[in-house]
Amino acid sequence: MLDLSVRRRQGNFQLDVTLKAGPGITALFGPSGSGKTSLINMVAGLSRPDHGRIVVDDRVLFESQSGIDVPPEHRHLGYVFQEGRLFPHLSVKGNLTFGWQRMPAHQRSVQFADVVDVLGIGHLLKRHPAGLSGGEKSRVAIGRALLASPRILLMDEPLASLDAGRKAELLPFIVNLASQFAIPILYVSHAMDEVLGLADTLVLMENGRVIADGPVEEVVARPDLKDFSGHRDAGAVLRATVRHHDDDHGVTALGFSGGTLLVSRLDLGCGASVRLRIRSRDVSLALEPPRKLSIRNVLPVTVTSLSPSSNHMIDVKLDCGGTVLWSQITSLAQSHLGLTPGMQAYALLKAVTIAREDIADYRRAGIAPEAVADD
Repeated sequence: MLDLSVRRRQGNFQLDVTLKAGPGITALFGPSGSGKTSLINMVAGLSRPDHGRIVVDDRVLFESQSGIDVPPEHRHLGYVFQEGRLFPHLSVKGNLTFGWQRMPAHQRSVQFADVVDVLGIGHLLKRHPAGLSGGEKSRVAIGRALLASPRILLMDEPLASLDAGRKAELLPFIVNLASQFAIPILYVSHAMDEVLGLADTLVLMENGRVIADGPVEEVVARPDLKDFSGHRDAGAVLRATVRHHDDDHGVTALGFSGGTLLVSRLDLGCGASVRLRIRSRDVSLALEPPRKLSIRNVLPVTVTSLSPSSNHMIDVKLDCGGTVLWSQITSLAQSHLGLTPGMQAYALLKAVTIAREDIADYRRAGIAPEAVADD
């Protein structure tokens, strides 16, 4: 558990953050310059707050009032930098064991063989960093940080320099770290696809402050946060399960608590759990079931609430079998439909409007796919 409240002035920039991060993966998300890296550097002890307190697992690492400031090497934290920072003169095994061998055996809560197995790097142990791909370097850097037996793992955009293929290769490894090693992870990112695939909790940062925090599905769906979460409009994030593929027509059927969604063909096996974002501007509404329509996704919904948005638009919150969806319609459409809370309607969504980058493989150890889908 991380519990902090810190303030620091850096030139004209003022960081002022109060934050708690528990088990699982907590993502710090926001634009460049919002203070994400500055914040985890304070947790790591690489920079010092002007005022405040930092506590990890009930151990005070920094407290300005009492003068406590534990040196970085004694904080027992793991840090994965964006560029990896492997020692070029050491083999992969040498990099992995650099700090691990210097730690008393009784303090090693993470074992070498376990890390090598989970990250799939046994075949790389004799190589040097110069002979590794970007994804392999990232896995080794993560392994080295894990072998420090950290109380918390700090990750500063570790996938930012990787292409989409390498990123997709590495995401499943990161997903399983928190659960398999019981280590909380504080993960810095400015890529929403990473957040959807990794995080349990989302912390939005802007200009050195926390704008909002909470479960990913709740924070991303809030219309009032659309400017901060990197999207032009409101949207829902839901969990679903791959039910089956129709290769003849190039579509995949996803099951969730509100029914079935058809999306463009996914390269995932049946039973795989996914998170997907459905943008409100892609959801149309009808008061009656449409006939002879090209749109394949027609979902029965109940109108929960309506709220005015900008430019004569209306944000409509919908209940779809216990899953929240959003639709954004014009005020003209609302005057014709006369929507009110409690009214029954139908949400219409084209399969092709759900972009591939808005669908993330969401594997969690110990969670059955159907349990996730019906969450």
